[in-house]
Amino acid sequence: MIMIPFNKPYLTGKETQYIEEAVRSGKISGNGMFTQKCQAFFEERYGFKKCLLTTSCTDALEMAAILCDIKLGDEVIVPSYTFVSSALAFIRQGAKIVFADSESNHPNIDVDKIEELITPKTKVIVPVHYAGMSCDMDKIMALAEKYNLLVVEDAAQAIDSYYYSADRSRPVCTGSIGHFGCFSFHETKNIISGEGGLLAINDERFIKRAEIIWEKGTNRAEFFRGEVNKYGWVDTGSSFLPSEVIAAFLWAQLENLDDIQNKRKQIWNQYYEGLKPLADKGCFELPAIPEYAENNAHMFYLVLPSLEKRSKLISYLKENGILSVFHYISLHTSDFYKNKHDGRDLPNSDRYTDCLVRLPMYYELKDEEMERIVNLLIELYE
Repeated sequence: MIMIPFNKPYLTGKETQYIEEAVRSGKISGNGMFTQKCQAFFEERYGFKKCLLTTSCTDALEMAAILCDIKLGDEVIVPSYTFVSSALAFIRQGAKIVFADSESNHPNIDVDKIEELITPKTKVIVPVHYAGMSCDMDKIMALAEKYNLLVVEDAAQAIDSYYYSADRSRPVCTGSIGHFGCFSFHETKNIISGEGGLLAINDERFIKRAEIIWEKGTNRAEFFRGEVNKYGWVDTGSSFLPSEVIAAFLWAQLENLDDIQNKRKQIWNQYYEGLKPLADKGCFELPAIPEYAENNAHMFYLVLPSLEKRSKLISYLKENGILSVFHYISLHTSDFYKNKHDGRDLPNSDRYTDCLVRLPMYYELKDEEMERIVNLLIELYE
């Protein structure tokens, strides 16, 4: 029996060709031709004011935390049901994390519960666009304006995702609405470079400093553009930029973005149509798509009625050669932060911790493999 993996990185065929071009160019340390091509692609296609490639989404979040000027004791509102980087980037700057609950019908942050968490110490809201589906950014940005807060969109899963705002005639790119957007190109994402990320700076006030922080706290980028006659250490920062090898790999993916997205959406829709009859019978919940969000087909998940039933489902699929996985464990219950949490119950976050399961989702998932997964689930429940 051939095992169907949970994820399989997809190669377009030009990755090694572009990597060889980067190596032969003699410029492989970063911020070369492929880095600039990738950054320009995102700025032109999605309307970001400034884009900087990073070695990971975690690095993009850490850059955003520095740019938000987080100090010891500042408070940052983060959903508990997310990856550790969403919180860790701000903890490293001395912040106190105030965890928010998820919505009852979606793992995204419950926007209607954010305002009650805001105090005079609150400085940042971090909406995480789970499964690539946007949070209600109109409400979040209204709160940010009301309380003079910054918004860092954790869009790790949200490449090529869009948001419909009530006062706009067309959708806008997820990650372009807050002051910053942070993306991931980890091998489990739609568009990959093994490890890699992107910081989108959507507020012009932060662009100049972002380049300095990106280049180890120096004004090196200005020097290479001929804007200063020498460069030196002018601010804090780190080595956040990736090598040209990573950027070259990413460029091969970006050239095929539309093809990759169309195939993933086809697979997602096949799952949804095949499993909807079981969901209608109450066997599990299917992913919910808010009316203001588009689906970028990052993942396909089910929400089971209980931890016990999820465990049985994962075991059943594994016994039949299919690898499925559960996802995050609520951060407010983690060994690292549970003693720092204020004690509030976050029942929706805990429900997704116990009940959400992710099915295999990747470009090369074949029709017959899809049918096998769906039919096994039908057999299990019928």
